Amino acid sequence: MADAFSSSSETVIQRVVDVTFKTHTPVEKLEELYQIKETLDFISERQFKKVALQFPDELLVDSVAVAAEIERNSKATPYILGDTSYGSCCVDEVAAEHVGADCIVHYGGACLSPSMRLPLMYVFERRDLDLEKCSSSFKELYPDTQGHIIILYDVNYVHAMNDLHSLLLPEYPNLVLSELVVDGEQCYSHGWVKRRHDDSSASERDDSTVICQFGRRLSLKSGSSIKDYSMFYVGQEGPILTNFMMTWNRCSFSSFDPKTMTGRSESLSINRALMKRYYAIERAKDANVVGILVGTLGVKDYLTVIQQLKETIRRAGKKSYMFAMGKLNVPKLANFLEIDIFVLIACPENSLLDSSEFYKPVVTPFEMEVACNKNREWSEEYVTDFRHLLPGGQSHVPLADQQDGDEETDVSLITGALRSSNLMISEPTESSFGSSVVLRNQTLTVANTSSAASFLAERSWRGLEQKLGETPVVKAVKGRRGIAIAYEEEGS
Repeated sequence: MADAFSSSSETVIQRVVDVTFKTHTPVEKLEELYQIKETLDFISERQFKKVALQFPDELLVDSVAVAAEIERNSKATPYILGDTSYGSCCVDEVAAEHVGADCIVHYGGACLSPSMRLPLMYVFERRDLDLEKCSSSFKELYPDTQGHIIILYDVNYVHAMNDLHSLLLPEYPNLVLSELVVDGEQCYSHGWVKRRHDDSSASERDDSTVICQFGRRLSLKSGSSIKDYSMFYVGQEGPILTNFMMTWNRCSFSSFDPKTMTGRSESLSINRALMKRYYAIERAKDANVVGILVGTLGVKDYLTVIQQLKETIRRAGKKSYMFAMGKLNVPKLANFLEIDIFVLIACPENSLLDSSEFYKPVVTPFEMEVACNKNREWSEEYVTDFRHLLPGGQSHVPLADQQDGDEETDVSLITGALRSSNLMISEPTESSFGSSVVLRNQTLTVANTSSAASFLAERSWRGLEQKLGETPVVKAVKGRRGIAIAYEEEGS
């Protein structure tokens, strides 16, 4: 085998990389898979002129064919949105507004987070589901036919859920099928799970307990709570299932994977997962400089939660800086070593980021609130939807009252050092002496504001020096050719 590091630049540049990709869908199946007729009805009924079509990466191969069908059969001009700035499950309203779109058609998987600006239609990917094997796995996992069970699912299997429910309901009278819902009247879709409209079901709904979360509506038996139910999830293992399990961590979970056609009891230790998140909270308590990562520009109330986070962090005596950098990766965040910890503002499915590879931890808004708001205590409740933390939300906890001289100390569970908490840092003020020392409280405790500027001032390497006026101006010259591993003019 040839050594990759001894290859010539030409060989490296011309090397072919095998990449697996989805093949084009036959034209005769486009109508069914992408609901083109329903999409045309959505466009014509509202007389839209510019339509933004948002595709995830795995469906971009069919985007041109779908756009051509829409353009051929309507008076609207379609624009294809690809490579979204953030997660593909969120609606990219910013990209749609760049082309002046009147509406958005979102294809594939979706987190169903409420949008704010444009009328929206969801077209889910119709993935295959073997109903017989799914129902058989369900019966093996739940031999007690009187058990209280909720069916959850990836949105791409919604087309088969009514049939699955009909197969199981005669044997499982306490079975609950979750329904897809989206906040706001501008959202529109075909083929979602519909409620039954017979008299018996209507009477049951009148006194039922209704829970709406993550774009799902759960109608539970009157007087019962979510803790009284088991969960059966249809879909692949991933962030959707993890989000459900972290939020409803008092419920037992089982799942059926339609690709492998196998069912199993989920063995993920929720307590272990929660303890990992608690470790991140301890890191947040130790942090002095916090980076707020904007992970969405389309989910409703994202600006409100950013302002609330800023105030929460400020009252805890920490500095905060805001970053908008699109999709996150290790090299991007490694550019900001002055930040002690990052907090990610994103939809529930993208909030639980595994930050083990990052140089600094990435936490959720809920975890940052637990670290900074002494009124919020760590409990079994775990919140992934940041909108629930806002005033009026089901998990909102007001910030602690500001009191002069209110200083609390505790011991870090990570470093063992004594730390101060809930210390107000006053706004920086200009002085004739240029001092960065400010008063924390009326007890005249002196604190040095730990800012990114002071960190950069202490760093030995600060980047390239500008040397303005010292560098001579010369004409452009021919540079090197090839790649850094082996330029063409260099000897072998």
